[in-house]
Amino acid sequence: MTRRLRLAIPNKGRLVEPTIALLHDAGLVFEAGERALVAKVQNFELDILFVRTNDIVEFVSDGVAELGVTGLDLVGESGTAVPQVHRLGYGRCRLTIAVPNDSPFRAAEDLAGLRVATSHMNLTKKFFASRSIPVDVIPVSGAAEVAPRLGLAEAVVDLVSTGSTMVVNGLRPIEEIFESEAVMLANASALSDRADMVNSIQTMLSATLAARDRKYLMMNAPQSKLAELEDLLPGLESPSIIPLAHEGMWAIHSVVEADQVWALLPKLKAAGASGILILPIEKLVP
Repeated sequence: MTRRLRLAIPNKGRLVEPTIALLHDAGLVFEAGERALVAKVQNFELDILFVRTNDIVEFVSDGVAELGVTGLDLVGESGTAVPQVHRLGYGRCRLTIAVPNDSPFRAAEDLAGLRVATSHMNLTKKFFASRSIPVDVIPVSGAAEVAPRLGLAEAVVDLVSTGSTMVVNGLRPIEEIFESEAVMLANASALSDRADMVNSIQTMLSATLAARDRKYLMMNAPQSKLAELEDLLPGLESPSIIPLAHEGMWAIHSVVEADQVWALLPKLKAAGASGILILPIEKLVP
């Protein structure tokens, strides 16, 4: 009997809530308690494993789980060649070199011969080696920001999202060395042996993510304005144009990027559109 598919996701940290929200929005039905180790999805042959974020790459690589969600920085840090199924677009942050505000250092090259504290040892070493900058990389677990204040290092390499933590700790960034976001990984064997199920999960998530970035527009317009409005509304391929009961009037339906909607509205009205409706999209499969 083939076991249920397993998806490993973080049990703590900034990726937990958006990952659970994405899975629920995709239509997967499960309960995620605070201390749950495994959640059984009721409407799909899938079990969700709640594990340490740092362990997810290894779990997927070893086949403990067929799929996993973790940060791209941890994939890079592990050095493990695990197939990336999909970038998920949330949890964006940057691995950044930072120094105390009162330090004279302005560039990575200024740190030659000095100490750099980080929990991302491999990515940090790889960056400085690629620039031929000799530094002493000091390993720390979490809270790298305090290393300069404690005299452990002259600089740090740490993840930055808003930058507020660095400001509080009296640090300023001098260079970004790696961009990260949440990604879905897949076990190499599962991609071939259980391709149908893996593809189903991928389609669910892709359709949900695509829908978040778009809006569905509906409007009425006279026939004489259709060409001008069509130029404004490329849609996925082209707008749908449907005749109305009133002669010479047409309904136009189009999918547009969410961040373009408010800039489009005055142009649409000026071009003759009326009765414009802006609707959310639940799922979108291109």
